[in-house]
Amino acid sequence: MNNRRDNRERGRNQGIRASPPGTAAVVSVLDRWRALSLRRRLVFAGVAVVLVAAVGTGLAVSEDPAPQSGRPGQDALGPVLLVPGYGGSRDALERLAAAIRDTGRQADVLTLAGDGTGDLRQQAGVLADAVQRAYAQGAPSVDVIGYSAGGVVARLWVADRGGEHQARRVVTLGAPMHGTTVASAGGALVPGACPVACQQLTPGSALLRQLPPLPPGLPWLSVWTQDDQTVVPPDSARLEGAVNVPLQQVCPGNHAAHGDLPTDPATTALVLRALGTAPLAAPASCP
Repeated sequence: MNNRRDNRERGRNQGIRASPPGTAAVVSVLDRWRALSLRRRLVFAGVAVVLVAAVGTGLAVSEDPAPQSGRPGQDALGPVLLVPGYGGSRDALERLAAAIRDTGRQADVLTLAGDGTGDLRQQAGVLADAVQRAYAQGAPSVDVIGYSAGGVVARLWVADRGGEHQARRVVTLGAPMHGTTVASAGGALVPGACPVACQQLTPGSALLRQLPPLPPGLPWLSVWTQDDQTVVPPDSARLEGAVNVPLQQVCPGNHAAHGDLPTDPATTALVLRALGTAPLAAPASCP
C-alpha cells in the first residue's frame, strides 16, 4: 500500500514538473488583467489597436517598391507603359508598342477601367498600379506614353500618385491638357451624352484647373498635330515645362489627324528618339 501511495505522489509531482515553461507568468498576467477595471481595459485595448495600425502602416510604406523620392537615372532604361485615350481603345497604341519592342524595350498598353470614359483619376490609379507592378518586378525605371486623354491621365499620375519620382520620361500625343471644345459642345448638343471623363476634359473643368505645373526637371515631350479636329484647339496639348512639338513645325507636309498620331511614322520616330538616353530636345528637322 505504501508503495502505491508513493507512486501516486511521484506521478503528481511529475505532472507539476511537466507544466509548460512560463505558465505561472501567463496566469499572473491574466489575473492582473481580470483585476483591472473595465475602463482601464478599454484604454489598454485602444492603445494596442493604435500600435498595431502604426506598425502596419510602417510595413506598407517600407514595402512600397516604387521610389517615393528622387528620380530614376536617365541611363536606367525600364519598361514603357502606354495609356490609351478616351474610350480606352488599345489598337492604335499596340502598333506603337510593337515599334518600341523592336528596339529591345519592354512595352505594355494598359487596359483602362470600365469603358475608358469614367473618372480620369481612377484611370490614373490604373497607371499607378501598373507602375508599382513594374518596380516590384525589378524595373529600374518606367517611361510613360499618354495618347489623347491618356496624356491627362499621365499628368494626374505625376501630380497625385507619385509619378514625379517614378517616371524617367513622359511622352504625350495629342493630349487635351487644357481641355477640348469638342467635349463641351458634345455635352451641350446631347444632354447626358458626356460621361465623367468627357466632363473633365471640358475647358476650365475643375479637374484641369487643379492640375499643378510640371515638376522641374522631369523630361516631358508633348507632340500634337495642327490638323487635330478632336482636341480643339490643337495647341491645348502645349504644356509649360515640357518640350512642345507641333508635328507640322518639324514636318510641314505632314497631315496626320488626331487618330493617326500613334501610328504616324514621323510621330513614331519622335517617340523612339524621346525614349532614348540623350537629353530631351525639340528636333531640328523631320525625322
